[in-house]
Amino acid sequence: MKASFSNPIQFIQQHQISRRNMLSSIPALVGLFSSGCSRDTFIPPTIRTGLIGVADVLTMSANRFLLSDQPLAREYELSDIAPEFPTWGQTDPQDEEYQQLRSRGFRGWSLPVKGLVRRPTDFTLEQLKQMPARTQITAHVCEQGWSAIGQWTGVPLVQVLNAAGGIKPTARYVMLDTVDGWYEGIDLFEVMHPQTILAYNLNGQALPIGNGAPLRLRVERQCGYKNLKFLKSIQVVDSMASFGRGTGGINSDWGFHWFGGV
Repeated sequence: MKASFSNPIQFIQQHQISRRNMLSSIPALVGLFSSGCSRDTFIPPTIRTGLIGVADVLTMSANRFLLSDQPLAREYELSDIAPEFPTWGQTDPQDEEYQQLRSRGFRGWSLPVKGLVRRPTDFTLEQLKQMPARTQITAHVCEQGWSAIGQWTGVPLVQVLNAAGGIKPTARYVMLDTVDGWYEGIDLFEVMHPQTILAYNLNGQALPIGNGAPLRLRVERQCGYKNLKFLKSIQVVDSMASFGRGTGGINSDWGFHWFGGV
C-alpha cells in the first residue's frame, strides 16, 4: 500500500490523533519507506498505539530505508579501543549449571539452535570457533548514556544458521535466550548483516565472564540492551507472540523500543 502524502509529518497532521486512527495509519506510514521491500522489514513485531506507536514505525522504517543496502557500522582502529571494556547488569549468573561449566572452562558447554531451521543442532564452543570468523572494532552504545569501543571476534550468526541447514521459508525472527533469563528477538534483516556475530573473544582474549562468557551477541547497529550476554539458546521462529508479553523481547516487554537502532 502506498501513501498519498509526501512525508510522514503531513500524514500525521492531517489525521486526528486517536487510537483507531493511529493503528489504521501504520500501513500507510510503512508505505512511505518500503518501496518494494517486505513490509515486515520496516515495522516492529508489535505496534503500540498512539504517538509512541507511530514513532516506533517511523524510526524503524526510516532507518531500514536508509540502510537498505546493509552498510557496515563504523569500525575503529586498535588505538581507539577502551583500556577496559565496561561490564554492566549481570556479571556472573548464579545458575548452578552455568557455574559448573565455568569451573570446567566451559568444557561441555553447547548452544542449541532450533526452531525453523532444517537441521536443529547443538554447537559446542569449539565447533563455533572452527567456523569462519569475523573480527570487528566497534562502539557499544548504551541507552544509559555511555559508550565504549572494543574489538570483538566471533562467528557471524548467519553462518551458524547455515550450519544448522539454513532457515525455513516461514522464518521471520531469531529469538535468543540467556543463562540469566533474558530473551531478545532480532529480525532477519539484522540477522543477515555481516557484523551480527556471536562473539567469543574481546580484545584478542577469551570473552571475560563479566562481558558474557562464553558467548554473546553483537548486533552492532542496535543499542546495548539488544547485545545479549551469556547466550543459552537460539530459536528461529515465525512469530514472537509466545515469548514473554509478545512484544519481541524482555526489554520491549518492559517498555523499551523493540527496535534499538543507533
